[in-house]
Amino acid sequence: MGMTIAEKIIAAAAGVDSVKAGDIHTVELDRLMSNDGTTHLTIDMYNNKLKNPHIADVKKLVWIIDHNIPSDSPKTAASHKKMRDFAREHGIDFWEGKGVCHQIMMENYVRPGELIFGADSHTCAYGALGAFGTGVGCTDYLYAMVTGKSWLLVPETIRFNLTGKLREGVYARDLILTIIGKIGAAGASYMAMEFVGDGMKNLTMDDRISMCNLCVEAGAKTALMEVDDIALDYLHARGREPKHCFKSDEDAVFAAEYDIDLATIEPIVARPDFVDDVIPAKEALGVKIDEAFLGSCNNGRLSDLRVGADLIRGRKVHPLVRFLVVPASNEVYEAAIKEGIIQTFMEAGAIVMNANCSVCWGSCQGVIGAGETLISTGTRNFKGRAGHPDSKVYLASAATVTASAIKGEITTADKL
Repeated sequence: MGMTIAEKIIAAAAGVDSVKAGDIHTVELDRLMSNDGTTHLTIDMYNNKLKNPHIADVKKLVWIIDHNIPSDSPKTAASHKKMRDFAREHGIDFWEGKGVCHQIMMENYVRPGELIFGADSHTCAYGALGAFGTGVGCTDYLYAMVTGKSWLLVPETIRFNLTGKLREGVYARDLILTIIGKIGAAGASYMAMEFVGDGMKNLTMDDRISMCNLCVEAGAKTALMEVDDIALDYLHARGREPKHCFKSDEDAVFAAEYDIDLATIEPIVARPDFVDDVIPAKEALGVKIDEAFLGSCNNGRLSDLRVGADLIRGRKVHPLVRFLVVPASNEVYEAAIKEGIIQTFMEAGAIVMNANCSVCWGSCQGVIGAGETLISTGTRNFKGRAGHPDSKVYLASAATVTASAIKGEITTADKL
């Protein structure tokens, strides 16, 4: 029996010839990422709960401060210091104030065929480079950090065969929100979501990262894409080589398969308070907003900022709206400065922030109050995600978010 991409990566990490969905295997991890959301808890357990604390292979660890940076309180500052001091003491690769963890990982570490644990649910973004990335809690992270290994239940795989090309004004963000709406927030629970087909050649690396990143919102264990020339060009431009370039076998078994013509996708909005409560953006026109957010590990890349800048150039942010623009990394920020994108946003009245999780995390920047409405390119919109429990969060593409920031209500770019 053939194997899927997910099964092949797990088999290689387990040192066996084959695996199948439902098997449990002990696997060797290639890389372990943790951010300031939970790393302080991992450190406390390491120092206080282990009889023989040690790190199996410090070269596999990457620690990133991105959720509350700069720190928002003395409590956060103490947590950051604990993380900073531990990383320095043990020689862990450490990033602070350089961007969102998943963007930093894609820019600097992830290789096709790797098995990566991240102490963050959106680690599935790494599938855009053909790596099995999955989010874990700090206890599982600690075990992997100390042993270099963990166990995995081999997931079933749902395959999405993409054909055609997205129409002008429609983006990968609209595509993945459409898919989540189609299968539901639990539609891929503990499964791998695999994307293949001729339509892939029409999706950039930014598009692919955005799609894989959001798959956890359908409950997915991971997301995966075949490694093609687009992925290899991205990898080689950054001086890296693949570990493995896997494709699913023709006789691989899939839990379900969907055929999606990209030309049928339209601008989408996810309504409060569920990511899978999606409607065509045209059906949400006129909803008044108080704040708009362009950024996050899902839509803070250069192509997203370009889309927003092209729309807002020569226009102004609505006087009753705060529009926060947050690049996903310093690399993105610097490129946006060189292209004049940052200047364009500032001239329009947007608030440009340092590269971090920002509003998506809802803890340190742009927190919204009771009764306020946010339209966001962030990853989630559950109750209280961006601030007060009585606030509302709509999710949309960079184009729809920017157009809404200009008009002061939810609108699409073609309506400006």
